[in-house]
Amino acid sequence: MSYIPLSGLSLRDIEYVVAVDDLRNFSRAAERCGVSQGGLSEQVRKLETLLGVVLFERTRRHVAPTPQGARLIALGREVIAAARAMIEAARVQAGPLEGMLRIGVIATLGPYYVPSLLPLLRHAYPQLRLQLTDSQTLPMLRMLRHDELDLVFAALPVSHEALCCTPIFEEPFVAAFPAHHPLAHRKALAMGDLDGPDLLLLEEGHCLRDQALALCGMPAYHDRQRLATSLEMLWHMIGAGEGYSLIPRLALRHRGEWEDLITTTPLADARRTIGLVWRASDPRQGAFREFARFLRENTPPGCLPVADDTASPDPQG
Repeated sequence: MSYIPLSGLSLRDIEYVVAVDDLRNFSRAAERCGVSQGGLSEQVRKLETLLGVVLFERTRRHVAPTPQGARLIALGREVIAAARAMIEAARVQAGPLEGMLRIGVIATLGPYYVPSLLPLLRHAYPQLRLQLTDSQTLPMLRMLRHDELDLVFAALPVSHEALCCTPIFEEPFVAAFPAHHPLAHRKALAMGDLDGPDLLLLEEGHCLRDQALALCGMPAYHDRQRLATSLEMLWHMIGAGEGYSLIPRLALRHRGEWEDLITTTPLADARRTIGLVWRASDPRQGAFREFARFLRENTPPGCLPVADDTASPDPQG
């Protein structure tokens, strides 16, 4: 086997290859990496020549890794993750977090929690720069594992051996009804009261959908389900009299104009635990735990504080 000097192996070229594998498109990969498509394509070809392996099968409409390319790209991901961990380890200090922090927030939490959180962070972490993403749980945990995010705010429990998590607060659910609905003015409701044909849910992929089904004791799939694409759409469907649903407490903020259309009722023992999730291999674990303590000390109004936790490796996608 001929000797290949490491001086010919560029971390940047490996990053290009990983981007192409992620996006299955050279143009979008070049945009992510901040280079021209021609420049990225040329560097990928040079890496293929250096390795003596065709990494991608290319057609005008199709880009996919070859079998051997897939194995090498997986190793490349490990190389990139190790290089970034090395850089972050060098930056770690005993003080609070600083620099760029890439945070993902589940879509049913982000718009209602982040606006009030940002002023607190600016005061407590003045050297911190945030890059925020909101999406569904599974895509963000995947991004976290691939080192495309540093932290994720998610509903617990979650589980993956490569991740750690710790709870930061509990968010109660309320039942939201159209004002004319028979259940709208009941002073007390049990979860079993909500197992009816008018129950509205978010579409598959949202953790809030699974939580609502579990709390109502309903199966994951049945022919009565009516779905909304987002929490905002769900709220509008309730206001239009289409049915009722479970709504997280923080999502009720600034909805005074809906008072004549929607009635909300608290539900005993119906809540979700919001937690912070990160990679178990991240050298900033100490800083992340301190960050979680700060978040627990600043539980948002209407939510419940939780006890400190030692960031157990117990997230669930």
